[in-house]
Amino acid sequence: MKQSGFTAATIFILAVCSASQLASNANAGDAREGITSAEQAKVQLIKLETSAYEAWKSQDAKFWREFLSDNFVGWGSIGRLDKASATKQYTGIDCEIKSYALSDEQVNLLAKDAALITYKATVSGTCGGQMLPMNSRAATIYVRNDGTWKRAFHAQDAIVDPKQIVPQPGGRHRTIHEDDVQPATRTASTDAMIAVERDLWEAWRVHDTHRIGDLTAKDITFINIFGAYLPTKADAMKDWSATYCDVNSVSLNDAMGTMVAPTVGILTFKAAADGTCYGQQVGSVWGTSVYVKSGDVWKWTFGINLPAGQHGT
Repeated sequence: MKQSGFTAATIFILAVCSASQLASNANAGDAREGITSAEQAKVQLIKLETSAYEAWKSQDAKFWREFLSDNFVGWGSIGRLDKASATKQYTGIDCEIKSYALSDEQVNLLAKDAALITYKATVSGTCGGQMLPMNSRAATIYVRNDGTWKRAFHAQDAIVDPKQIVPQPGGRHRTIHEDDVQPATRTASTDAMIAVERDLWEAWRVHDTHRIGDLTAKDITFINIFGAYLPTKADAMKDWSATYCDVNSVSLNDAMGTMVAPTVGILTFKAAADGTCYGQQVGSVWGTSVYVKSGDVWKWTFGINLPAGQHGT
């Protein structure tokens, strides 16, 4: 994968000027009327995302302390982020943003009080003296408590042409079933999601579309390591079954589950594939998968993968 000089804000381009007021107005409307459709949620969440971009631009630490959920999880330049580390990163003083725009916003309701918004972000600016990639694909999960939407997850992937990326040397990888680096505590829900995640990676490795179909929900979306957005299950199945990837084995470790609703869980993890895609070494990935529970079964419904260790993730 290309180490393309992206800065920490690349993957988490967020922000807001009079951000707090915008967020308050959006949440007040929710408390009165409630979210009854994806279209209504879309209006509210776009306002909140715009507020986040303005807060990032204005380095508003107070905004982030109130805006992020207590169990927030995401990815940053140092790896996995929690609320404290995310607040610090999003209010960094080394960024100068000239302009930004959100487009192609899509909202999926994961549960009554949990929603996913994906979109394309176009940004002009620098962080750490380096130019930000102009176009990125972002994903944010919101949860609603007492009528107020809070950000529970965010990640952002620069849009690149995989055929133009300079190959990087690969390292030693393990088999899919090794899971030796784990958080100290794990729940039954996390273990269940990890089991499905392992099966999905193995099914992807061998291009088993039937197995992938069984493990995923009816409606799924995906953002891959190149920032490509796959909006439907048919699109994802076509991509995952393609033969441009030739992978011998995959490792999955450091997995952590975060429950955002009784039937919605976020699984963040680190993965590495021993093989190539588009003739280039796949290397390590910082991954996120969202699962929804139907009865006693967890189904994969959304994912975003980032090139791990990339300057700017």
